[in-house]
This record gives sequence, structure tokens and C-alpha cells, in this order.
Amino acid sequence: MKSEYRLGIDAGGTFTDFVLADKSGKVRLYKALSTPQDPTLAIRNGLALIVEDLGVTAEHVVSNCDLCINGTTVGLNALITMKGAKTGLICTAGHEDSLEIRLGHKEDGYRYDPEYPPATMLVPRYLRRGVHERVLSDGSVRTPLNEADVRAACEVFKAEGVDTVAISFVWSVLHPEHEARAGEIVREMLPGVVLTLGSELYPQVREYTRTSTAVVNAYLAPIMKRYVAAVDEYFRSLGAKQPVRYYQSNGGLAVGQAMTDRSVYAINSGPASAPEAGQYVCAPFGKKDVITVDMGGTSFDITLTKDGTTNINKNIDFLRYRIGVPMIQVETLGAGGGSIGWIDETGLMQMGPQSAGSDPGPACYGQGGTLPTVSDAHLVLGYLNPDGLVGGRLPLDAAKARAAVKTNLADPLQMSVERAAYGMFTIVNANMVNGIRRVTVERGYDPRDFVLVGAGGATAAHITALADAIGINTIVLPKLASGLCAFGQIISDVKYNYMATAPLRLDNDAAYARIDELFNQIEAQGLDHLKSDGFGKKDTRIKRSLDMRYVGQVHECTVEIDTFKVDARSIGKVIEAFHKRHKQLYTYSEPLSTVEVVNIESTLYGVVEKPERMKIGKGAAPDKALKGHRNAVFSADGKAIKTPIYDGTPLGAGATIKGPAVIEEVTTTIVIEPGWTARLDESGSYLITRDKKGSR
Repeated sequence: MKSEYRLGIDAGGTFTDFVLADKSGKVRLYKALSTPQDPTLAIRNGLALIVEDLGVTAEHVVSNCDLCINGTTVGLNALITMKGAKTGLICTAGHEDSLEIRLGHKEDGYRYDPEYPPATMLVPRYLRRGVHERVLSDGSVRTPLNEADVRAACEVFKAEGVDTVAISFVWSVLHPEHEARAGEIVREMLPGVVLTLGSELYPQVREYTRTSTAVVNAYLAPIMKRYVAAVDEYFRSLGAKQPVRYYQSNGGLAVGQAMTDRSVYAINSGPASAPEAGQYVCAPFGKKDVITVDMGGTSFDITLTKDGTTNINKNIDFLRYRIGVPMIQVETLGAGGGSIGWIDETGLMQMGPQSAGSDPGPACYGQGGTLPTVSDAHLVLGYLNPDGLVGGRLPLDAAKARAAVKTNLADPLQMSVERAAYGMFTIVNANMVNGIRRVTVERGYDPRDFVLVGAGGATAAHITALADAIGINTIVLPKLASGLCAFGQIISDVKYNYMATAPLRLDNDAAYARIDELFNQIEAQGLDHLKSDGFGKKDTRIKRSLDMRYVGQVHECTVEIDTFKVDARSIGKVIEAFHKRHKQLYTYSEPLSTVEVVNIESTLYGVVEKPERMKIGKGAAPDKALKGHRNAVFSADGKAIKTPIYDGTPLGAGATIKGPAVIEEVTTTIVIEPGWTARLDESGSYLITRDKKGSR
């Protein structure tokens, strides 16, 4: 670190987390309630907590940060709630309905359901305007751009008050001049709108994916532009010496301008940093196969890292909208501390996905909520301290929690409050286990081969139960668990993806030369971008990949290669890498078949200096950190047992606690179920292992 501090901010649906690292390796964690109506207000409130703790001014903290990093749910929330900007689309005439046709695709699980409703269109039909132009698959122009059509579209957009425009033409990746000229006309006639060109944002083959990605980007761009402007201005007013960096869904940092231009990269901004943090906290234990789970107040996010590499998704349907750009693969469920328990029409208890959020929040928050949530169940089961959360800053009302569970679940189901609460706990666990199975078993991985890393404020109460249900024997739970995504931000690098289309058969020297030329072109753009961002050549890394397939196949797979010159001598390594990857994915390869490239991609990293690793020294032994005992429930019969409660703050490295037990950290509560043992490592993480008698 070049300065005194580094600050990471992760805005979730219920809490906004703040992680402040200093040069000595000390890391401090703070939490403030999120303020969806004004996300910058939560940042102000969090900085106020830092100021109170350190006894310095906000100006001192910000001006002495080498990096201030922001992960935000603004884009995601706008897409979930359908509150993006009013968007217009200019496309090739005859392709106005490609967004609704969706290649004839219906999401998995609903393919044969005739009553499943169509996705809501981000651009209504009357704002999708076709213009006459046509480029062929070889890049030649069959029909020149009709500029009058573009101007007519702009007149409609002006009359309708459109805020943002996407332009996407057929085969524009091979001839972007038509889109570029249409963009010039839009800027001339609608100088106030935000403009997205599909051939610039996602220069890859597949017209529907490119158009959908451009539309999602346009839909979010004005919201992100306003948010970035407000955050940047606030930090400048506090004396920030470096531009605020924003966390992207591809797992890297970017400056605000990049997030405004490429707002689609902000969709999974928050949970995308979890894999980086998960690998970091597992490194002292030599573990590279990691499942990181993050349960906050609203959602439960799952990411998987195999052999130190995190899965990246491209061309996926996210919230029913096709997005082509690379995104960290995150499985998200509506399961958090605020998830609401309810009874369905068959009389069965269900949990979520609806959530009480931060306003009104769970009933136990005492802010007007009356419906039973996971947090209320935690309180009834004896897991949470009734004196309050976040070091007592958020008081809890046990009576209101019991009343909510009793009135809405226990009485209608004719069972005790404790049994109903444990039912809530069990059902939400089952939902989360199913999510873990989707990213492991359904993709060919055995979850028992992985370490489970806990992140998020609510995860620690469920972590041993989840591991037990999925068959995992080892858990790593950092003291910073409730702010682990914010911590992942401060140890991440700047990252930009550059793409190009290269529909070429790998059977001639001209194809090899063209691929090499395209790699050099897009990497030159990326290096210039990183240079303007303050990175020298020694601080940059490049990773290359190609989308490849056998001639005649419809779909391609992504193959990573090293940064060598692509020519007749090296092309064999590229083809061999494809055969190997194809066999990994589909169990077979065809070495005698001709291979072709569809797209290429280079990922460029600006390597950021990392803070010193946190170390825990000698501290109190468990018997000295024992706060007392509390009745807690660990079984479906609802019977409580006397459970020791430990204060995690004074515990020192090597402290070992056997379950059943509860460890209260300032921002999270760790429930150690019977049959598990937790040992605090000097790296600041609890290593929680299944007792040998019960290991699988």
C-alpha cells in the first residue's frame, strides 16, 4: 500500500459494509444500514462510524487512502425492480422483435410450461425502431445505412422523452461503420441521451446476445451515471487523491467512467468479489478448491473456485435477460436474514424469497416489521444475543420476534414457537443446500472435495448446518466474514475485458495471422487504458482466451491460452488446448475434425499492491472469553440445551472451542453445532472441522 489506508465499501440489500485496512495489516470492519433511496447516504453513515472509531476526520481517512473501492447493488436493484431509464433501440429493419423472440428460448425449468409469462421487455415495442441497412456475414455491405430512418427514430425518441439509446445492427462486429454513423446522428439530435453501441460494448458474434447486452447496458447507464457522479463528487469533496474504483461483475476494479460506459458490468458488483476473498483466506491452509457462500440480509450468493480459478460465465440469462459479457458465476437465492416465513396454500411452511430488507426489517429490529424472518428465528432459537447486533448498535426485541413467529407460523401450524423457528431454520438451510448442489453436483463437482468459506453477516449462524447437510468436513470462517466481499475488493486488481470477432477456420496461415493481429490490436487498447489508469508495463498482466468449436457445431467453448505469437508453429498448442477443453466439458474430442474460432478475448489486469495479511496474536483462552450460557435449540423437537457463549474479540490464535457453542464477533454470530470444533488461526479465520467420529 502506498498510503495509510485502503477502503472497501460493499452495498448490500440490508447492510452496507466498510472494510478499512492500514499499512500494518490491521483490518477494521464497520456496518451501516443500506439506504436504497439514496445509496450515498449509507456511505456517509459508514464513514461517520469510522470517524467515531479512529478519532479522526472523514477528510483525513479519504485523503490518506491509496484506493477507495465501491461495490454497489444500484444496477442490480434497478434491473430487479424494473426501474431503469426509458430506453430506445435502433436496430436493423426486420429485427425489431429479436428481443422478444429470444431465439425461441424458454428458461430451464419452464420450457414446457405454456402458462409461464414472457419476460418484461426493457424496451417497449414502439421504442424499437428499425432502420434500413444490411451487412452480410463476410463483412460486405449489401444495403447502405439509411440515415433518414435513423433521424426518424430520433424524432420519436425525442417526443417520447427517451433517456438512453442502444444501437445494434446485424453483423456490425464485422462492419461497425453503420453503428458508428448512426451514433453520430443520435448524438447530434439527442445530445442529452446516454448512447450504447453494441459493436463497441460486446464485439462478438451472435446478434440477439449483442442486442440484449446493449439494451441492458443502456437501461442501466443513466442510473449508474448519476450514482457514480454523486459518489465521485462526495469523495472529491473529502480530498480523495485517487479516483474511486468500482467493483465489476467480472471480478476486477474499474474507474467510474468505465462503469458508466459499461454499466452492464455493475450488475453483480457486490458478490463478484467473494471468490477473491475466499481464496485469500484459504491460502494459509493450502486450500484451492473453495465454495464461498454469502448470506446477508436479503440474498444468499454462492461462488465456486476450482484449483484457484473461479468460474466465469458468458452468454447467460440473468434475471431473464441475455448478457454476453464475462461475469463471475454467482448463484443467487432469495435467502437472507430478512427472508420471510409463510404458509402456502397446501399448509406447508415456506421461506422467502420475499424479504423484509432493511425497512421495515425483521420484527426483532423493532422498526415496524411484523412478519417472521430468519433473524427472528435466530433470536427465538437462542443463537443471537438479545442485547443486539453490531456491538449493540442494533438492539433486538425478543418479544416481537416470538410474537411474529407465534402469530404467523406456530399457532396456524399448531406447534411450539421453538419448533416453528427451527422449521424456518431447516427450510432456509435446505434452500441454500439446493443452491450449493446446483453449482457443484449439477456441474460435475463433488462438494465434499471443497472447503466451505463463510461470508456475510447471517452465514455464520448456518455454516455448520450447511456443511453437515452437503457433506463438507472443513469450514473457513474469517473474523471479517460479515464484510468479506468488501475485503475482497481491497485485495483485487483492476480488470478490463477486450473482445473481437474472428470467424476463422484453423487450417491456413492467413487465419493464424489474423488471430494474432486481433489479439495485438485489442491488447494495445487495453494497455493504453491501463496506462491512463496509472499502471506501468511491469504492473500489467494479460490472459487470452478463444471461443472455439468443431466445424458444424452450433455452440462453442472457451479455451484459455498463453500470450504467445499465433502462427503456423504455435497453432498446434491452440488446437490441442481446444481438444482438451472439449473433452473436459463433453467427455469426448475429435482430433481429426477441423476446428474454427468464433471470438477472441483478452483480459488485462492492472496489478494492485496488496495490504499486509492480518495476523492474530496471543489472546485470551476460551475459558477467559466465556460470557455465560444461553438456552439454544439444535434439533427439530425444539428442546433447548444450555449452550456456552463466547466473546470472539479477546480470543487469541490457537483458541479451540467445541460445539455446541456460540461465538459472538462484533458483526457476526458463529453457531458451532454439536459435532464440530472451531480453532482460531493466526490469519484471523476460524478453522471449523467436523469431529472425526462424525466425519464423512
